[in-house]
Amino acid sequence: MRKIAAQFFISLDGVVEAPDQWHFPYFNEEMGAAVDATLGTADTLLLGRRTYDSFAGAWPGREAAGGEDAPLAKLLGDARKIVVSNRPLEPGWRNSERIEGDLAGPVTALKNEPGTGRIWISGSVSVVRRLLAAGLLDELNLLVHPIAVRTGLRLFEEGGAPIPLKLLSCETFETGVLNLFYSPATSAGHGTYDDAKAHLPQHQQH
Repeated sequence: MRKIAAQFFISLDGVVEAPDQWHFPYFNEEMGAAVDATLGTADTLLLGRRTYDSFAGAWPGREAAGGEDAPLAKLLGDARKIVVSNRPLEPGWRNSERIEGDLAGPVTALKNEPGTGRIWISGSVSVVRRLLAAGLLDELNLLVHPIAVRTGLRLFEEGGAPIPLKLLSCETFETGVLNLFYSPATSAGHGTYDDAKAHLPQHQQH
């Protein structure tokens, strides 16, 4: 079964919106390698409509311009792009198709297609939330920046059920960015204050 992986630039206070306003001071070779490693294993992009429209408005032009980011633009253009949207797609960016309505069926069918390439999500908060709720997201890569943005859309909305996750790996960049990989966990486990007390030094127990 193919795997679905999502990647976010995220602040300490959980903001993922408009990373172009706060992310770039932390972009170094380590960050570039981390993004390339994730994208390099994918042959399919799964995108929300807003993210798709943003990408489609920028990357085809960059590919045509032939600048230093043209290879990445071509990689994105050549990839299969599946857009979650109730509105028809405007023709233009090649290899784009649309799914709508309930994601469980189409995404499960996508994961069951032959092949080993990953399905990659960049941004697309609403899509990731729906996949987490449906148990269809396999990996969540959070590049946590050492800044509290204090305004903007957060990855995890308030009021929903807890989402337990399992830490797969952790790396610290020179900039202080944490490169964290998680997978969904079946349960957060059980514990009480009395359980926690057993792990405190004796002089801290009250």
